[in-house]
Amino acid sequence: MAEPFPVCHLNGDLVALRDARISPLDRSFLFADGVYEVVPVYGGRPFRFTEHVGRLATSCRAIRLRDPHSAEGWRALCRGLLHANALDAADAHAGKAGGDAYLYIQVSRGAEYGRNHAPLPDIPPTVFAFAAPWPTRSPDIRERGLACITAADLRWGRCDIKSVALLANILARDEAAQRGAAETILLRDGRLTEASASSVHVVIDGTVHTPPPSPELLPGTTHGVLDEVLAALRIPRLARAVNEPELRNADEIWLAAATREIDAVTSLDGEPVGGGSPGPLWQRVAAEFRAYRERLQGTPW
Repeated sequence: MAEPFPVCHLNGDLVALRDARISPLDRSFLFADGVYEVVPVYGGRPFRFTEHVGRLATSCRAIRLRDPHSAEGWRALCRGLLHANALDAADAHAGKAGGDAYLYIQVSRGAEYGRNHAPLPDIPPTVFAFAAPWPTRSPDIRERGLACITAADLRWGRCDIKSVALLANILARDEAAQRGAAETILLRDGRLTEASASSVHVVIDGTVHTPPPSPELLPGTTHGVLDEVLAALRIPRLARAVNEPELRNADEIWLAAATREIDAVTSLDGEPVGGGSPGPLWQRVAAEFRAYRERLQGTPW
C-alpha cells in the first residue's frame, strides 16, 4: 500500500502527517468512540461528496456526537486538504500532482482528562483527515475476478453506523488473507449481510438481489451509484433477504465499496461462482460505472 500524502488536517490546522498528535485520552483511542468516512477522489474531484458527508452526519447523530461541520464546512476542509497535497482539480489541470486518491475523515468524541464510560462528555470533538493515493490493484482482477471466503457475521448490532470500532471486520479480512482470498463475505442466521469492507450483490436469473437496509449492514454510497447504473442499463434489482444457498448458487456475485468500486467474485470458498469468470452483467455494469465517473470530471462537487 502506498504511503499517504504528507499533509493532514487536525482540529482546524494543516500539519505534517508524521508530526500529527492526539491525546492518548482521546475517546476514539480508549473506546473506539468515533465515526469515519472514506471519499474517493478522481482527477482531483471528490466523488459523491454530498452523499459521503451526509452519511458522516448520520453516523454522528446515531452515536449522539455533535457534527463539527456543516456540509459546506466539510467541503472547505477537504478542498484545503486536497490543495495542500497538490491533489485538487486545479493542480491536475496545471500539470501538478492531481490524479486519483481518497480522503479519510474521522470524528471522535474528543479527549477528556480521564476515562469515563458515561455520561457522554460535551467536549470539543477531534477532527482528523488525510489523503492517500488511490489503491493500486492488479490489472488481472478485471479479467479473473476475486476469490472470497464466507464466515459468520460476528459484528455488533449497529453495522449501519460507520464506526471506527472495526476489530471484527479486521479479523474477518485477515482470515481471508490467511486463506489466500481477497475478502470475507459474512452470513448471519443463514442470511447474507455484507462483506468485511464491501456491500455484496447477487445476480440470479438476470436480476440483482441485495439485502435490504437494516441495522445489520452499512448503507453504502457506492451501493447508491450501483442503483443508478442498474437503472440506466435497465437491469432489475430487488432489495430482499438473500439466503446462503442462493448466495452459493448465484450466477454472479459482486462486491461494491468506495475504494473498490465494483468487483466480480469468481470463487467462493474454493468453488467457482457461475462460470468461474466475471459475468456478462458485471461487464456491462463495470463499464457503465467507469463511464459515469468520466462524465463527472470537471463538474462542480
